[in-house]
Amino acid sequence: MAYWLLKSEPDAFGIEDLKTRRNQTEPWDGVRNYQARNMMRDQMQIGDLGFFYHSNVKEPGIVGIIEVASTGYPDPTAFDPDCKYFDPKSDPAHPRWYLVDVRFVREMKRNISLNELKEYATTALEGFPLVRKGNRLSIMPVTEAQWDFILSLEKT
Repeated sequence: MAYWLLKSEPDAFGIEDLKTRRNQTEPWDGVRNYQARNMMRDQMQIGDLGFFYHSNVKEPGIVGIIEVASTGYPDPTAFDPDCKYFDPKSDPAHPRWYLVDVRFVREMKRNISLNELKEYATTALEGFPLVRKGNRLSIMPVTEAQWDFILSLEKT
């Protein structure tokens, strides 16, 4: 099993939105970064777990846990000219963008804020992409040790 962190702005799609979806499952669409696309297309597997991270809010942080519910498949929003994620250079025969379905597992007992995570950037979370300066990826890998450490913060 692998672990991930997936960022979303809650005014666009938050943990509460995921909880209300049918089967509490939703395609993680609209990702337009090649590195994040490659992770969804080539690395994410059914059953992998991820942190749901709320970004671009007063206190950004990890708010929940999700499970990868599908392997990567072409993102249909890239083919829809009426969608804000439309990409005229992508076509169904040669898709450029991929997504995975994610399923709600649970909310965190509390928000694990970015500021709190940064406190451990040189110790337990050294090398964790989220706490690196300038990291803008919306999807990033999490090691098992980082996953376990972040879960331990929930209790403090």
